[in-house]
Amino acid sequence: MERSGWPDEGDNVVCSVKRVTDFGAFVELDEYGHKEGLIHISDVASGWVKYIRDHVREGQKIVCKVLYVDTAKHHIDLSLKDVNEHQRREKIQQWKNEQKAEKWIEYVAKTAKISKDDLPKLTDLFYSKFGSVYAAFENSRSEGASILVKIGVGKEIADAITKVANDNLKKPQVDISGYIDLTCYLPDGIEYIRKALIAANKADGNDIKVDISYVGAPRYRIHVIAPDYKKAEGVLKNAAQSAIKIIEKAGGNGEFHRHSEQKAGS
Repeated sequence: MERSGWPDEGDNVVCSVKRVTDFGAFVELDEYGHKEGLIHISDVASGWVKYIRDHVREGQKIVCKVLYVDTAKHHIDLSLKDVNEHQRREKIQQWKNEQKAEKWIEYVAKTAKISKDDLPKLTDLFYSKFGSVYAAFENSRSEGASILVKIGVGKEIADAITKVANDNLKKPQVDISGYIDLTCYLPDGIEYIRKALIAANKADGNDIKVDISYVGAPRYRIHVIAPDYKKAEGVLKNAAQSAIKIIEKAGGNGEFHRHSEQKAGS
């Protein structure tokens, strides 16, 4: 998806190589209205470059770092050598996500009857507030339409975007595990352990899944699936505390271990 304006110095940008010369390569910035940039031969690769076409060629899709922008002269200096493989892959994935978002927002524009003049204003708003159009869809998927309404998007459009996000994006999830050691030497101690495990499992609900399994006396594994790590850690801690509270109330012992390598009695 094309952005208005100019990239900032230090940004990584997706480029299409248009022309290669002995002194450098001319490229178009795919995300910025196909503005032209130059990669000087000294910024193509580290060390001496004998044949520039060994490193870059016409028609190639590359990721470059923005070194200098002169908006008055419409000039952009770029570096290919300053982008490592991890940065390249990350930027290409972001670019692919934006291509998906472009199709989604065009669909929303049709269903919500957004005019051709208003659509660029909407996407510029998303770039300003979220960094990308794809991120706007991600936020509406996780937070609901209200997060779009708060930044000035009309409710009908916000609802349409959220529906598309719900239909096309998986809700982010993380899963973590912890361990509890439960012992109770009362004649009906096993019953108290059962009650403790039921209490630990009560956090199970919308967007949260708690599963408790037997590892081996006296250890039980608590597995939590939640939308984010902060919530998952909180649910795990509360689940363990709920179980331990019941066991200790019955005169037994309970101990929580975040990692399995912490053995009972350690």
